[in-house]
Amino acid sequence: MAQAASGEPCGQPHGGAGAFADPALRVLTLNLAHGRKDGSNQLLQSGQRLQNNVAEAAGLLRELGAEVVALQEVDAASPWSGSFDQLEALGEAAGYPCRQHGLHARSPLFAYGTALLARGPFRPILSHGFEPSPPTFNKGFVLGEIVWRPGMGGSEPLTVDLVSVHLDFSRSAVRAKQVAEMIDLLSQRPNPLILMGDFNSDWFSEDSALRRLAAGLELRAYRPEATDLGSYPRSGRRLDWILISEPLAFSAYRTLELGLSDHHAVFAELRLMPVEKIDSE
Repeated sequence: MAQAASGEPCGQPHGGAGAFADPALRVLTLNLAHGRKDGSNQLLQSGQRLQNNVAEAAGLLRELGAEVVALQEVDAASPWSGSFDQLEALGEAAGYPCRQHGLHARSPLFAYGTALLARGPFRPILSHGFEPSPPTFNKGFVLGEIVWRPGMGGSEPLTVDLVSVHLDFSRSAVRAKQVAEMIDLLSQRPNPLILMGDFNSDWFSEDSALRRLAAGLELRAYRPEATDLGSYPRSGRRLDWILISEPLAFSAYRTLELGLSDHHAVFAELRLMPVEKIDSE
């Protein structure tokens, strides 16, 4: 179910002098795993331990310096994960004043979903929960936008769409329906798009939801058939991705083993096309 995002635009007036103004835009995506790091279940960790884990994540995000961070499995105050708002704690400690949280899964025990953090002016647009898919918990995505002034060759400011998404882990048929919902909702938007998240899909399978989504929204992946960018250590598969549309191009892309989750983080530096050399180290 699609819902208008709550909250007013964050930061200076949208498109004003405080918009992102560097030639490079650095973005990062991370499945936070409810703050449990690589533990088996957040219910087995104390509230203090979970708060310490989130504080550690905040310290590393501050060091990495991405302007925008996409998160999945990040909790509002929930009994099963320490009863504190993980997104607020992370944003405050890491220096991200602008935040958007979509709570796609809710019960008396938990409230969690996807989120976006931004260091500068940001407008939340939409929180969308996919159609329920029992017995797995609900998934969804959030959509926001920033104004980026790359300052290259007198280029005009760009309004850029940002999405953080989490697709179902258990069934390809469910992922296919979720991808169809995304294409339907996002394909009519005119802005360049940065789509980040845990897709629970790689590029290789015949029924790849990731490949279908990239085709449906005319997005590009960085070295999509690479075998050295695995983001889920338990299987070695590449499940976490950053996809972009024109006129954006990758100038750097890394999978980061930060020890913050059972997933690795994915970091990318983006510039306006063309980019002649990509640093993947």
